[in-house]
Amino acid sequence: MVREEVEKANGEAVERMMESDPVWVGIGPARDKVPGMRDYVLLHAGPPLEWERASGPMRGAVIGAIIYEGWAATQEEAEKLVKNGHVRLEPTHHHNAVGPMCGIISPSMPVYEVHDRRWGNKTYSNLNEGIGKVLRYGAYDREVLDRLRWMSDVLYPVLDATIREVVSDRGGVALKPIIAQALQMGDDCHNRYVAATSLLLREITPYMMRCGVDTNMVREAYSFMNANNFTALNLGMAAAKAMTLAAHNIEHSTIVTVMSRNGTDTGIWVSGLGDRWFTAPAPIPRGVWFPGFSDDDANPDLGDSAITETAGFGGFAMAAAPAIVSWVGGSVKLAIETTQKMYEITYTKHKYFQIPYLNFQGTPTGVDIRKVLKTGITPTINTGVAHKQAGVGQIGAGIVSFPIEMFRDALRSYAEKYHL
Repeated sequence: MVREEVEKANGEAVERMMESDPVWVGIGPARDKVPGMRDYVLLHAGPPLEWERASGPMRGAVIGAIIYEGWAATQEEAEKLVKNGHVRLEPTHHHNAVGPMCGIISPSMPVYEVHDRRWGNKTYSNLNEGIGKVLRYGAYDREVLDRLRWMSDVLYPVLDATIREVVSDRGGVALKPIIAQALQMGDDCHNRYVAATSLLLREITPYMMRCGVDTNMVREAYSFMNANNFTALNLGMAAAKAMTLAAHNIEHSTIVTVMSRNGTDTGIWVSGLGDRWFTAPAPIPRGVWFPGFSDDDANPDLGDSAITETAGFGGFAMAAAPAIVSWVGGSVKLAIETTQKMYEITYTKHKYFQIPYLNFQGTPTGVDIRKVLKTGITPTINTGVAHKQAGVGQIGAGIVSFPIEMFRDALRSYAEKYHL
């Protein structure tokens, strides 16, 4: 009887996840969009984190966000505000939000608003800065802060006017079809978003051209987005959060609905166990390094971007994106083997996300903590790599597997809750 309840719950969870219909419908300052957002609060990726335990890149991103907000003028002033509790740190997932790498979202930063038309949830993510020396990797010099201000002053108004035009015409930008098509065009939609970004721009450019904003601003915004292959990443993550949120809080379900890292800890949520974090030390990725860097410079893994794998794409779909190995390392054979291994720990194959190379099989979807413990295989993702010191930024990209301890702890807690 218990097994039947679990199977029924898991079937419902993955069905809700696959049938989710995330649509980009708006953009605005986090304080106006994100539930529970307020002044002197910064949202960060991963499980809850105290300043004393924060890694170098997380500290750098927090310092940068505080200076960006105007709450402090120097690193020393910013650190003092966090140490004395005047600035609070809260996980993005507690607010139905996600952010790549450090995942920092401050009150005045513009965020995407995504609405799940099937289940009614709303999710949020910040805007993508590009790669290299950026806030999400812990850099916070003048170049980084100037770019963030430009994004608020130029990019945000253009996107705001654009998405209003799209919503007025056809209700918003449907994101699941973009992800599904991009997977068949060589993206994995975690660390490769070349096709997805192109598809997104094709959807919104006609509306940008008639949005009514100053022509020079539109030109700048389009050029910035077109030059950044990761433009669609944050929208893809918000879509994945909507998908996994649809599967969350289903009694008896053993399906994982959050996988995330903060540079110190890595953590998961399980559908049938609510918002309780199960954590373990964050591992260091095996990477491909930018010139001048090595393993010794790498920080432990961080970011909410594993929400893509949680929803059934990203690293789980590496077999769809063989070119990604030039970015994250390994071989085409490893990319295919990674996807095939993930079938062993997931509940089903996705209805809509398919991999051409594997005869259009659906991607592995719905990590089941029971299968992780039975097989000893843990979720494997691809990821960017930040320097362990604050202020440096990205130093490479790589592949990492989640620690098994937190799945073991989750299953133990599951057995206690359901009296097994």
